[in-house]
Amino acid sequence: APGPSAPYSAPMHAPTSLRIVPCTGAALLPLLPALAQLRIAVFRDYPYLYQGDEAYETRYLHRYAQSPSAAVIVALAGDVPVGASTCIRLADAEASITAPFRAQGKDLSRFCYFGESVLLPAWRGQGVGVAFFAAREAHARDALQADFATFCAVRRPQAHPARPAGYVPLDGFWRRRGFAPDPDLLCRLRWQEIGAATETEHELGFWVKSLTGAAPA
Repeated sequence: APGPSAPYSAPMHAPTSLRIVPCTGAALLPLLPALAQLRIAVFRDYPYLYQGDEAYETRYLHRYAQSPSAAVIVALAGDVPVGASTCIRLADAEASITAPFRAQGKDLSRFCYFGESVLLPAWRGQGVGVAFFAAREAHARDALQADFATFCAVRRPQAHPARPAGYVPLDGFWRRRGFAPDPDLLCRLRWQEIGAATETEHELGFWVKSLTGAAPA
C-alpha cells in the first residue's frame, strides 16, 4: 500500500455558499482522485484515525461510479470538492457491510446504505451535513424505492487516548435526522491507524431510519 498521502489541498476560506451536487455514474470519474484525497484527509481525525491508502480509496470509490444504484452528493467550492456524501443500495455494498444484515435475515433490497459523509473543517457549521442527509434520503426514496436508510460508525471507548478534549460525538445530530442505533447490527472493518505498523480490526455499529414509515425490517 502507498505511504501517507499529502494533505488535501483546497481553498483556505469558506465562501458564503457551496454548491451541493448529486453525481452518479460516469460523472463521478473525473472527481474520484479529489474525493479519495478528501476521504483520507477527513478520516485522519478522531474517531477514525485512518492512515490513508490511495489504492484502496480508488477501488472503493470506483464502486460508486460503476453501480447504477449509487449516488455521491458533492459539496463544491467553485470547482473544488470540499465535501462528499455517498449512498448505494445495501445489496451493492461491500460484503463486510452486508454481512450483519444477512445474518439477521433482513431483506437487503429494502435498505439504502449511506457510506460516509466527509467535509473539510472550514466548511462545517453551514448546514452541509443536513443537506447531505436530505439529498441521500431523496435518492434512497425516489431512485431506489428503499424503505430504510442505514449507516455505520466506529465505536471508541470514552477513555480512548486519542480522544480530543471537548470531543462531541455525532449521535445527537444523527438522532435529529431520525436515525437510531440498532444494537443487533455490528460489523468489523480493518484499517491502518496513524502511527501503526499494521492494520487492526475495528467495530462499527449501525444506525437505521425508516424512510416510509415501514416497521423495522
